[in-house]
Amino acid sequence: MTPLLSERELIARIRAEASGQVSDLLRGIGDDCAVFRQAGGEVVSLVTTDTLVEGVHFDRRWHPPHLLGRKAVAVNMSDIAAMGGTPRFVLLSLAAPAPMDSAWLDALLAGFLESVREYGAILIGGDTVKSGHEVVLSVTVLGEAPVNQVCYRSGAKPGDAVLVSGSLGQAAAGLGLCQQGRQQENPAWQPLIAAHCDPQAQVALGRLLAASGLVHAMMDLSDGLATDLAHLCAESKVGAEIDRAALPLSSELPEAAVACGVDPLHWALSGGEDYQLVCTCAEADAATLGQSAQERLGLTLTQVGRIVAGQGVALLDGAACRDISYQGYDHFR
Repeated sequence: MTPLLSERELIARIRAEASGQVSDLLRGIGDDCAVFRQAGGEVVSLVTTDTLVEGVHFDRRWHPPHLLGRKAVAVNMSDIAAMGGTPRFVLLSLAAPAPMDSAWLDALLAGFLESVREYGAILIGGDTVKSGHEVVLSVTVLGEAPVNQVCYRSGAKPGDAVLVSGSLGQAAAGLGLCQQGRQQENPAWQPLIAAHCDPQAQVALGRLLAASGLVHAMMDLSDGLATDLAHLCAESKVGAEIDRAALPLSSELPEAAVACGVDPLHWALSGGEDYQLVCTCAEADAATLGQSAQERLGLTLTQVGRIVAGQGVALLDGAACRDISYQGYDHFR
């Protein structure tokens, strides 16, 4: 019987088969964006793409089309944020079954274009095709960044602090509430619903962190801290230790977890789709970056652990320690 591949194994196989180097390509497969050198050399181009599939990433029964359009943009902008870049141009490929509700499509496109404009970008093209049954949105974003400010996953060093922006597990909690039909049950849970249906990419924060010159490695949190930090560590050839007590959880998350019958720690570590940023810096610079994010953008950065020699990501919970590497979302698990 042919062994089943995980998403990580599939990507590794594609990366190995596609290996190659040209002079203008600074970074290919293995980071949040591909990075190309522009003429003049002071600015580089960033390119990223992501796909949302009905029944896998969203449910049309309860995900409003306007917010779905916005989300399709944000998940790609988050990759640009992770590199410290500025988004410029967007391509949209849309597959939809026929006949399709024109009012639903109008709302989807209105949300999409609204979000593109909010991030300061322009829709420049794409494709539309008929699908069998599901709606599929595939988005490509082109951005740019100063060549000396691009943040990669590969620069973390033993002794670095591990910082995350915002609160963890918000989007996973929102998804759980939507799946159980609890969207209107408690007004206090609306930030959780919004985190899943209408996430905000941290583009301004990514630029701030990159421009500081203090960040050694950075990526966005799309598959959960347990998996995304493991990817960062693998690219940097280091390990990490995370303190459970330091994980930033919003005040509404525990109550929602009780209502859904879920351990809030699972949402925080493995839920995915938070589209916050995780980065590393020298321990001595952690407070400076946190203060800068708060004063200039009103955003929080929390130190949740440290980079260590070795490999993998360990969760420290009092005297207990367990490996949590790659325990976040995996399409093929």
